[in-house]
This record gives sequence, structure tokens and C-alpha cells, in this order.
Amino acid sequence: MSQDSPTLPQRTNWLRAGGWALGFVALLWVLEATDYISGHQLDTLGIVPRTDAGLLGIVFAPVLHFGWAHLYGNTVPALVLGFLVLASGVGRGIVATLIIWVVGGVGVWVMSPPGSITAGTSMLIFGWLVYLIMRGLFSHRVSQIVIGVLIFLAYGSLLLGVLPGQTGVSWQGHLFGAIGGALAAWLLHDPSQKQAPKQAHKKTA
Repeated sequence: MSQDSPTLPQRTNWLRAGGWALGFVALLWVLEATDYISGHQLDTLGIVPRTDAGLLGIVFAPVLHFGWAHLYGNTVPALVLGFLVLASGVGRGIVATLIIWVVGGVGVWVMSPPGSITAGTSMLIFGWLVYLIMRGLFSHRVSQIVIGVLIFLAYGSLLLGVLPGQTGVSWQGHLFGAIGGALAAWLLHDPSQKQAPKQAHKKTA
């Protein structure tokens, strides 16, 4: 067997990551079906800025969508990026997602225009995208840097969504989701990964 072949723990972790990502996307579709059957009652659980009731939307907004087209557009990026975030460690990926969830939700609640309702997984998608790009820069791990570059080439154009101007699109959700992703990458990186090469250099000097 080649040294570069995935180990059993790695393969197990990838399977777990795939299961979590598929389960999350399946939940999105079940919730949208429930919303459709109920006459779109779940749409009211989105984030309504600067209202007490709207705070509850921070919990629910990332798993709700305004129709099938909205959900369909988020499904593949959520599946791909969600898997990649979880693939290097399900526990770490879940913590990163929670950071993005809270930072993005609070940012939308504070900054969105009054009377609006915000929902959709794109807040997490933007956070995952930035997390995957930034984590390699903080950890200095070659594998994560390569993944970050490939993700940027594949999905980097999405980052234009943090700019205002698109009617009916919550650029606030995109922006604060991205900020949450950068914060998660910084908080969760392992400083020892950067120190190891320096220690090795001292031993050979």
C-alpha cells in the first residue's frame, strides 16, 4: 500500500463527514417540504432585524428557504462545502459551523433593513467558503492551502455576493457569514502546525 493512501481513520472520518453533510441537506429538503405543505408558515421564522421575535430566526434561518428554487440553488454548494469542512474533523467542522451560524445570524439581525425577513443556507455557504480558504493560511498546512486554492477557483466568484445591490438577496447574510468563517478559521487553527518547522530548524543548526 502506498504511504499516500488514506488511512482507515481518515476514510472513516470522510464517511462520517459525508453522512453529516447528506443528513444536513436532507433536513433542508424535509423542512422545505413541510413549509410548502403548511402554506409557507415556516418562512415567518426567518431573521427579522432588531425585534425580539426576530432573535429566534438566528436559530432557524440557515435551514429555511423561500421556495424550491432558493433551496435548489443552495443544495450542491452546501453538500460540497459542508463535506469539506467536516472532512478534516467532524467535531471541528461542527464548531466552525456554529461560529458561522451565530456570527452570521447576529450580523443579519443587527444590520438588515427593518421589516425584512432573512432565511437561507447561503449564510453558512459563504462562511464555509471563507473558512476553507483561510484555514490553510493560518495553519500553514500544505494540504489545506491546496484545498483552499481549489475551492477559491471553483467558488470564489460567489464572494461577490457580499456586495450590496442585488434585489431580494441578503448581502448582509453573505457578508457576516463570511466574517464568521474567517473568525472560525482563526479561532480553530492549531498554532503548533506553524511552530514545528521552526523547532526542526533549531535542532539541525
